[in-house]
Amino acid sequence: MSQYQSVKGTRDIFPEEAVQWKYVEDIVNTLAALYGFREIRIPLFEYTELFQRGIGSTTDIVGKEMFSFQPDPAGRSVTLRPEMTAGVMRAALQKNLFSLAPVHKLFYIGELFRKERPQAGRQRQFTQFGAELLGVSSPSAVAEVITFMMHVFDSLALRGLKLRINTLGDTDDRLRYREALRTWFSPFHDLLDEASKERLEKNPLRILDSKNPAMQELVAGAPRLYDYLKASSLDDFRKVLFYLDERNIKYEIDHRLVRGLDYYCHTAFEVTSSELGAQDAIGGGGRYDALAKELGSSVDVPASGFAVGIERLLIIMEKQGLFATLPQGVPTVYLILQHQDLADHGMHIAWQLRQAGITTEIDLASRSMKAQMREANKVKASYALFIGQSECETGQYSLKNLVTSEQTTLTLEALFHMLIAQRQSQPHF
Repeated sequence: MSQYQSVKGTRDIFPEEAVQWKYVEDIVNTLAALYGFREIRIPLFEYTELFQRGIGSTTDIVGKEMFSFQPDPAGRSVTLRPEMTAGVMRAALQKNLFSLAPVHKLFYIGELFRKERPQAGRQRQFTQFGAELLGVSSPSAVAEVITFMMHVFDSLALRGLKLRINTLGDTDDRLRYREALRTWFSPFHDLLDEASKERLEKNPLRILDSKNPAMQELVAGAPRLYDYLKASSLDDFRKVLFYLDERNIKYEIDHRLVRGLDYYCHTAFEVTSSELGAQDAIGGGGRYDALAKELGSSVDVPASGFAVGIERLLIIMEKQGLFATLPQGVPTVYLILQHQDLADHGMHIAWQLRQAGITTEIDLASRSMKAQMREANKVKASYALFIGQSECETGQYSLKNLVTSEQTTLTLEALFHMLIAQRQSQPHF
């Protein structure tokens, strides 16, 4: 064993798992194209102020969870990205995308970093896929991103997910509500935990997001934001629900849902799974009309989006036995050499098969035929192609189906035609 170990809060993804990751990523890519979202890739780190201004100084992410450092003599702090939305908006504003078109639909799959206590599905380096619909503020835009997200879950055949949804209203609604919360929580100041005492002064809405069990009874008695919304905000929310009902997307209205980021307004949503235990959120998102101005834009850029944790999604898929039904991919051939004098001939055939798009393996370790057959079964090859002196002389090769044990003799040309036809009929992922 090496003296070096992976850094706490990170993990290695080996080939068997990478197949599962690629399966999820391919579905995300396919559905993103179906909905008209185009991929964006942004840097792994940004200037720290981007997250302080964009996410909000009262959030746990900015207060406790960011990996920040100073990489240059100028001393300007940078931070490994803890979320993607602020960076995507920064990129869009920097590129001046809105001078080219008023609306942009972007999606991403990428790594993020947070200082969290490592646990199942919650690492310090983790991966999310998500989407941002920039430049339009409407219930239909919110419904679009929710529908895209839920379509991914449906395509993965996930069971038992719960979509929770709420409305946070506009700026005026939240100002009125913040004062109502201060009035409610202030008499219980001594019962608040330290984080909630700080939030009471800076942003009392964040108290509703407390995960402290001792706070739940107090939080449950607090006023509902829903009761402080103006008519236009309520109409906006009802329209979102109308679209979800029309598409038969099941949801549960949760008046305590505020999400963990300060930039959300109007609709916020979260998807949870009982398979994940106490930390049950698999993803979520909402609308964020003021983020662009918070980042220095001179014009409003209304937007909505979502993000989903891939590690948590894979945990659910594993528990629900969904990997057993993954497509097995194209047929594969393992070349079995009768003796090593035929290695050059075998390598040439392997090259020809690969040129034709046939996944091919050949022994490179000069092992016996018996060891080669064990390896062919270990890598789950579809076929074993035997190469001996007689095959080289006659051009007739023995092919064994390793699934059915059926064996046949055919020319290389016939073999190519058969395998190419099978490859074209197999599902790709």
